[in-house]
Amino acid sequence: MLKVAVLGALGNMGRQVTRVVLEDPTCELVAAIDPANSRAEVRCAGVPALCDISYLNGVDVDVIVDFTHATASVSNIMWALDHGINAVVGTTGIGDDDLALIDAKARNGSANVLIAPNFALGAVLMMKFSEAAAKFFDQCEIVEFHHRGKKDSPSGTAIATARRVGDVTPAAQAPSTSESEVIECRGGRLGPVNIHSVRLDGLVARQEVIFGSPGQTLTIRHDATDRSCFMPGVIMAVKAIADMPGLTIGLEPLLSI
Repeated sequence: MLKVAVLGALGNMGRQVTRVVLEDPTCELVAAIDPANSRAEVRCAGVPALCDISYLNGVDVDVIVDFTHATASVSNIMWALDHGINAVVGTTGIGDDDLALIDAKARNGSANVLIAPNFALGAVLMMKFSEAAAKFFDQCEIVEFHHRGKKDSPSGTAIATARRVGDVTPAAQAPSTSESEVIECRGGRLGPVNIHSVRLDGLVARQEVIFGSPGQTLTIRHDATDRSCFMPGVIMAVKAIADMPGLTIGLEPLLSI
């Protein structure tokens, strides 16, 4: 049985992860970590929610699942690698320099790391379809929608999609914004792709990838209407991470796409 510790356990995603770990007969929830619980008085699915990863010292853990924030996540990943514990990470906003450090440490150690910008299988397919479409269009913009509590913008999914599109699209010159009366109304630019971030109550997550060429547009859209859609991907990664050496980015290797 896989022994799993959930970091960020009291957050929206963390609570979902603890639920599916408890429901899976091949997994055991051995710890829940969340700094929001400073006195370890709150229980998460019957397990005390501890306030710091250091409480895992001496606990038998096979995998940590991290849904925290970028700064904390990097520290958590490094701690896990130092202790020979595999890490599945859904936290976004981790920079390239930190990814390089994680990669080097994972390649030279005994534990592995998987970081995915999105664990929804539909979102993974959306990125794959967008990459395919980008070969035939030279114009692309992304509009991503999330709840107001999301700390980073643009989303990790939008950044990953833009990079994949930018790697293959024959980019056209962006139209001039010199006559715009509203600063940055054209969004932020990553390579050849403009990204627009919307943050509103009532949303979970949605992304539209819009391609254009003379006389036509193509829109590829994914909607996450409930956070439960991310859980099959999380559990899939938890079960596979031991056989994925070093650092893996995204779920694509697990889906063979």
